[in-house]
Amino acid sequence: MLKLLRGSSTFHIRKILMFQPFRCPQLSINLSSKPATSTEFNSSNAQQAMFSDGNIVAKVCNSLSLPGWKSSPVLKSISPRLKPYHVAKIVDSHRNPDEALQFFYWVSKWHFYKHDIGSFMSMINRLVRDRVFVQVDHLRILMIKACGSEDEIMRVMEYFSSFSGREMEFSLYSYNTLLIQLGKFGVLSAAQIVYRQMLSQSVMPNLLTLNTMINILCKKGKVREAEIIFSRIIQYDMSPDVFTYTSLILGYCRESNLDKAFEIFYKMLKEGCDPNSVTYTNLINGLCKKGRLEEALNMIEEMVDKGIEPTVHTYTVPLNSFCVAGCVKEALKLLAKMKKICRPNVQTYTALISGMSGVGHLEVAVGLYNRMLKDGLLPNTVTYNALIRGFCTTGRFNDALKIFEWMEGRDQLPNSNTFNEIIMGFCSLGRTDKAMIFFDKMLKVGPPPTVVTYNILINGYLKQGIVDNATRLLELMVENRCEPDEWTYTELLSGFCKWGKTDIASTFFQEMPKRGIHPNQAHYCSLIDGYCKEGKLDDALSLFLRMEKDGCAPNVETYNAILGVISKGNYLQKTEVICNKMVEGGMLPNVVTYTTLIDGLCKNGNTDAAFKILERMEEKNSVPNLYTYSSLVYGLCLEGKAEAAERLIDEMERKGISPDHITFTSLIDGFVSLGRLNKGFLLLRRMFMCGCTPNYRTYSVLLKGLQKEFQSLEEKVLTNNEMVSSCSENDKSISFEMFSDLLARMLENGCEPTVQTYETLAAGLCQEGRSDEANQLVKDMKERGFCATKEIYNSLLIAHCKNLNVDAALKVFELRTAECHEQHLYIHIALICVLCRTNRLEEAKSLFEAMLEEQWSPDEIVWSLFIDRLLKDGKVDFCMQLLHVMESRNRNPTLQTCMMLAREVAKVNESRVPEKHQLA
Repeated sequence: MLKLLRGSSTFHIRKILMFQPFRCPQLSINLSSKPATSTEFNSSNAQQAMFSDGNIVAKVCNSLSLPGWKSSPVLKSISPRLKPYHVAKIVDSHRNPDEALQFFYWVSKWHFYKHDIGSFMSMINRLVRDRVFVQVDHLRILMIKACGSEDEIMRVMEYFSSFSGREMEFSLYSYNTLLIQLGKFGVLSAAQIVYRQMLSQSVMPNLLTLNTMINILCKKGKVREAEIIFSRIIQYDMSPDVFTYTSLILGYCRESNLDKAFEIFYKMLKEGCDPNSVTYTNLINGLCKKGRLEEALNMIEEMVDKGIEPTVHTYTVPLNSFCVAGCVKEALKLLAKMKKICRPNVQTYTALISGMSGVGHLEVAVGLYNRMLKDGLLPNTVTYNALIRGFCTTGRFNDALKIFEWMEGRDQLPNSNTFNEIIMGFCSLGRTDKAMIFFDKMLKVGPPPTVVTYNILINGYLKQGIVDNATRLLELMVENRCEPDEWTYTELLSGFCKWGKTDIASTFFQEMPKRGIHPNQAHYCSLIDGYCKEGKLDDALSLFLRMEKDGCAPNVETYNAILGVISKGNYLQKTEVICNKMVEGGMLPNVVTYTTLIDGLCKNGNTDAAFKILERMEEKNSVPNLYTYSSLVYGLCLEGKAEAAERLIDEMERKGISPDHITFTSLIDGFVSLGRLNKGFLLLRRMFMCGCTPNYRTYSVLLKGLQKEFQSLEEKVLTNNEMVSSCSENDKSISFEMFSDLLARMLENGCEPTVQTYETLAAGLCQEGRSDEANQLVKDMKERGFCATKEIYNSLLIAHCKNLNVDAALKVFELRTAECHEQHLYIHIALICVLCRTNRLEEAKSLFEAMLEEQWSPDEIVWSLFIDRLLKDGKVDFCMQLLHVMESRNRNPTLQTCMMLAREVAKVNESRVPEKHQLA
């Protein structure tokens, strides 16, 4: 990969092709700099020799041999340069173990030095070798306390297990220290092994031992096992203390078993054991978790009344819980009370900011942030992440980016969560191209992408229907040794099924067990739903049966999906069987179930049966929703009962259900089909008045009515003139006349066209490939005093590219750029491809070079432009030219992407080889 970044990308792609299959070699990095000049060497040679590792060790050992070595000037001058590995060599090589031990303790007192696990091991090894066991247990305890991570404590345990003999047996103090550290890092399994070993060696546990084990188990939710240890306290005739009871309360609260937690609390009081602030905090947190906020507040008051001062931790969870519940005033009141007792810290403000942002009270969150600064508290990365999340959620994306850039420019470096928030924000806006820029930064600079990062991006691509890039991300994920999880496959299955690619989704489903992931209910439901939407009833039912055999019970959504495809196929008997099976499984039909059945019946022209289902639905107290009524409106209009459908919409509104564009469009279509176009326009006005925005389908229905009206008038004129009808008019001019007529009739009926109207119409025309009419529409729009939006420009540009109208596309691109509209990656790609197709390669190359200045992700450029577009058009040589341009700009894709490109180039080259030259 390093070679790829330095050398020719084109060369490496060709090399990969020549030697496939190949294995990526382990790369070694030479960290040595250029050789020093003789002058530089002479000036620093003496100093380097004096403070070389060997010289330091030798000088210290010589100093230790002298009386009064602690005040030795040589030792004092060398000591600031001492590292743990020096100390390890000194204690191992010095002739006197007692002096080595004294030096070991002496050096640890200096503020600039700290022993590591290796130096402790060397000292203990030396004492054991010389059979000086007196100090071993004390050193062992210090070594355990020095562990700063789970990896270190496990390494120490492995080291201890290598010793045998009574001299090396642990004391009770050593065992307790080890258990406390294992509890600190949450290593339950290792703590249980240590505890059993302790009992097997007849070391009598004390209350600290048992309390530590109870606490570790309760933190991990193993309350039943903690109760067994608790029984040992009684068995050994010890008295449980506040720590014992508080740990058990914590365990039950984490299990959401508040009844048992309060039972322990009252038992504690009965035994005369006074609770402390941690006891109350655990109970308060448990109440908040259950949403019992008033009771939590009462417990805080009870604490104060009993003279137990709440800590900052006591308030943090209730404050956040009030925010999450949307009780902003209550949260701020509690904060004011808190300030009278204890000072809020960074975590308190961060919890508040996160909670307020999460429920949309961003201005309050910003105010709390400013208050935090005034209180002299320095926000941490979690604080900034909460603000970034809030800004992204509320659409204030530029503010989120400002915070991110501010963090990057100072010591408050963004972590993976910060990047994930920004990436998620871009994906929510449909801008995966921008999200990939940040992903590229994570790959090259760090922090490395997490499984969450990949999942967000995969979801972002799938929402846009860019399924190939989602698959590539999965490949990149695996290559970077980031294992896909259940959520990865949930996104892949639902995404591929959404875009009608159930065959690929099925492949992912079969791949899951190979990765050690057992398909869950969500995975089965996604694939079953996908099969149902494609009408693959047999596949859906087969998977449904497999789901039950696999011990994964289907849920209501699964049944609804199957009922949907059966009811649309008008298989009424099968529908009844599935409904009965659903009830047998203990699941009652919900509003979606009834609506699914109603929708199927309506689409089959059986609204009478659909209304009977509606009656049954209401009898079961299942309230019809918007989709229920929309299905009925559609069914009635399909049967020519538009008046009845309109009465149904009136009923909807009386019940407080607002019709959407689908409901209104069905009703307008119903009246237009009956030849009542004026009524259709009146309904459009009603639609506008309800704040419901028409879509292109709505306008198409009205255009269909106008076309029929025009043809009817034309036929009357021709009949009166006794002429034979012939369509001599140009279809396109007639089509645009209809659009002009539509806008005029809208104005007559009080539906003044807006920018959004033109945007919707232009997008619809462009999707139909009618870019000329769309151009005329935009011209009309500008004559009416409206400005074209970036969405209109995008639609026009893509339509011109599809129609190979290169000059028109470039003109739109120039207009878009001149009006300072931000460019999308796919716009550049569309233009480059149409320039290539029309053999305007120099212009394509120039545009590509300009595009690279926008800092897009090189991986996405290769995926979307090279692999998906140019290679499919057979432009291999031009791909290599552009790859060379990327390399010259230091915009190199990852090695995995180069391998993907190499495979695709090989396929294209293979297809070019004449059949007689291909290998058999």
